[in-house]
Amino acid sequence: MADFDLHKFLINDQPYTFLFEVVVRVLIAYIVVFTFLKISGRRGVQQLSLFEVVVILTLGSASGDVTFYDDVPVLPVILVFVILLLLYRLTTWAMTKSSWFSTLIEGEVVTLIAEGKYVSENLDRLNISEDEFLMELRLKGAEHLGQIRLGLVEVDGQLSLYFYPDEEVRAGLSVLPEAHRQCFTQIPETGLYACNRCGTTQEIPGYEERKCHECGRNTWSLALNKKRV
Repeated sequence: MADFDLHKFLINDQPYTFLFEVVVRVLIAYIVVFTFLKISGRRGVQQLSLFEVVVILTLGSASGDVTFYDDVPVLPVILVFVILLLLYRLTTWAMTKSSWFSTLIEGEVVTLIAEGKYVSENLDRLNISEDEFLMELRLKGAEHLGQIRLGLVEVDGQLSLYFYPDEEVRAGLSVLPEAHRQCFTQIPETGLYACNRCGTTQEIPGYEERKCHECGRNTWSLALNKKRV
């Protein structure tokens, strides 16, 4: 077994004076990243578009390389930051001039729930698991889809819900986990049921198997009509 080399373990083949250079490199990277974010505009992390996430990741990669690789010169990295800033400004300017380009870069608002049920064609477009989406609905204070007049997925991925007033709440699909709601393919007793896929409600006789006339699925849960607390 080779002897343990503490100097190589700690700093490889660099002299300890390189640590001072690392401090200077980190300070430069910090100032440049801070300046970029200051100039580009202040937005919350949850408001970042896909384009801005790409810019931030590129900045992080460039600043990380320059901080502790001694063979990475500083000036080319600063040039990377300048070019990214110019591209960012050019892109945001183009977005203000073209709605088509803005939609291409930022995406568009997707209507996911309308009048107490899912918009099926939009549900298939979203890359989100059912459990995750139902969790989002519960965190927003919904117990079933019939309480929701309109549900929008914003361009930053956030969910905006607009609820019915209590007197207009209708029967709808429960958003509770399956452990707290029963699902049926054969209806146990006559009642109002909601399709587990699209939320469409139908009065179904007991002991009957039926496909949803909206989406063609055949799994149902008892529809809820509780008002919001």
